Order: sequence, then structure tokens, then C-alpha cells
Amino acid sequence: MQNAAGTAFLADCPTRLAVEILSDKWTVLVLFGLSHQPRRHGELVDLIGGISRKVLTQTLRRLQQYGLVERRAEAPRRVVYSLTDLGATLVEPIDVLTNWARDHGGAIVDFQEAAGTGSAARRTAG
Repeated sequence: MQNAAGTAFLADCPTRLAVEILSDKWTVLVLFGLSHQPRRHGELVDLIGGISRKVLTQTLRRLQQYGLVERRAEAPRRVVYSLTDLGATLVEPIDVLTNWARDHGGAIVDFQEAAGTGSAARRTAG
């Protein structure tokens, strides 16, 4: 078992690629936004507070390159994004992370405020 855990530290381990993909600031939010239904670009911008159109486009393109998101042109000027079968496999882990954040996010904010880092952390996160 120890050997299996150690492989995540190797440079060519698939775990590193997964962490690299998911550690992007917007990736989890975009995947979560697509988890219940396909959406248009503008819908995602409205859904995900604080993301610019340019950054959303870059994030969607990167997720397409990884095979997690599909882009479909349904009509001229109507493009819809949805999760691929592979992308849909991330819905459950994202739900777990979302539930953890709902349950424990307040404790993190409380800790930051007690440590005097709360307002600085929120400014850099936005």
C-alpha cells in the first residue's frame, strides 16, 4: 500500500495530471456548472460569479483538450457546452468537495479572521 501512495510523487504519475487539471481556479466551478445540464457560454458567465468571458473561454478550451467538456454548435451563433462521459466521472468527487466546503468553509474563514489573514485572503481570492 505504501508503494501505491508513493507513485503520486513520481513525475509521470497520472495523479499529478489530475491535480494539475483540477487545481486551476475556475475548473471545478465550470465542471460543477455543467454537472446538471449543458449550458451556453453566457449562461456559465452568469452562473459563475467573477469569471471573465476570456478566462471562461480559456478554461473551456483547456477542458476540451483534456476530453472533459464537449462543445457543440447547435445553430449559427448557438454553442452549447456539456460534460463528456469522462467529465461526468468528476461530478461525484466535486459534490463531495462542495459538501465539505459547505460544512467546513466557515471554520476556515473563522481561522483566517482569528489569525488576522481573513481580509487579505479574500482580496487575493477574488
